[in-house]
Amino acid sequence: MTRGDLEHRLVVGEGLERLDVWVAQQMDISRSQVKQLVDGGLVLVNGGKVKAGYRLKAGDEVLVTIPPLQETAVRPENIPLEIIYQDAHLAIVNKPKGLVVHPAAGNWEGTLVNALLYHLDDLAGIGGKLRPGIVHRLDKDTSGLMIVAKHDEAHRYLAGQLKQRRIHRHYIALVHGQVKHDKGTIEAPIGRHPKDRKRMAVVEGGRPAVTHFTVEERFHRHTLLECRLETGRTHQIRVHLSAVNHPIVGDQVYGRRGDELGATSQMLHAYYLGFYHLDGRWLEFQQGPPQEFQETVEKARLLS
Repeated sequence: MTRGDLEHRLVVGEGLERLDVWVAQQMDISRSQVKQLVDGGLVLVNGGKVKAGYRLKAGDEVLVTIPPLQETAVRPENIPLEIIYQDAHLAIVNKPKGLVVHPAAGNWEGTLVNALLYHLDDLAGIGGKLRPGIVHRLDKDTSGLMIVAKHDEAHRYLAGQLKQRRIHRHYIALVHGQVKHDKGTIEAPIGRHPKDRKRMAVVEGGRPAVTHFTVEERFHRHTLLECRLETGRTHQIRVHLSAVNHPIVGDQVYGRRGDELGATSQMLHAYYLGFYHLDGRWLEFQQGPPQEFQETVEKARLLS
């Protein structure tokens, strides 16, 4: 390990998944990036080198070493960014839809990270240049609130809170069909789709995933839901709602085509965050959905 490298020690809770797939999910980077790290001897399983396709077992310890990116790799960009709150430790941003959270190979520009490096001066060295300050992510076409850590201590603390499920994240979603029950819980394991590795799916042997929902308003052909994450799997809300035949309106991957509402992106918005600050205070933030979301809900209401 050289100066500037970042080590990540991960322990496998459940096994029988490929190393590259699992590490990509855990660290929110692409499989191609993981393969480059593996090929460079920067990913060790139980202290030894393995191939990217190695099948992990429960209890395996995975050590991932991330070398520092060159300073020119990710540049600050003056991308409009709504900062809801900030102090010396963290910031709360309202991510717009269509904005990718972090850079990847071949796509070093136009991301939330580029915007953060421009708007916040004290992010250097947090989580590595690839993901400065990122504690949790939102999909490209999901809008809403995200926490950004400003220094290593804050990042470790908030990541620990997230792992212990002490960060409350609530979403609103407009879905197809009328949801019958006023409240409910979807508990179904999520893993890679067996035929399409770019998608996630409810699969036997997947990682445990729990989503709670409450009906906010019913329309003739649609329902407005509040969803609360108990776990935070990739695409969790989208996959769970699709699995119960209530896919999110406008979801191009898990949704339906040809919707009469004409949504150009998925109607999913992270509107609420609640968590304990490093100083012990309980903080809460709320942010309403963007204009297109509101207009699409109104269209659904008029169809009633």
